[in-house]
Amino acid sequence: MKKLLPLLFAFGLITASASAAAAPASAPKSVIHFVTVAFKADAKPEQIKAALDGAQALPGQYKGVTRVWTKAIKVQNVAEAKIKKTHIIAMEFADEAALKGYDGSDAQKKWYELYLPIRESSTTFDVTN
Repeated sequence: MKKLLPLLFAFGLITASASAAAAPASAPKSVIHFVTVAFKADAKPEQIKAALDGAQALPGQYKGVTRVWTKAIKVQNVAEAKIKKTHIIAMEFADEAALKGYDGSDAQKKWYELYLPIRESSTTFDVTN
């Protein structure tokens, strides 16, 4: 019996270690907010730049926004995207509550002053785990 207990204990440790190693990492609770936007035909390049820069500034203006991406590195139908002045903006929110709190916030209103006057149309997608 004395020899069996250490053996069972060692087996338990090995089994627990193997289970922990096989367990998947927990999925993030952050929310990614994708905006595809077509800017108006008469939107000037400097206005578009200001709107994109304004989006980039959001993490410093609203604590629930953790990251922002505005530089597309691959675009399907790039010729059409150039004609329609299509861009994408991706914002990462800490969680769903942060996304909900952003709607109507001072940070959103400030950014909308740059963005809405030159926006022709947009589509948004919010994704989480």
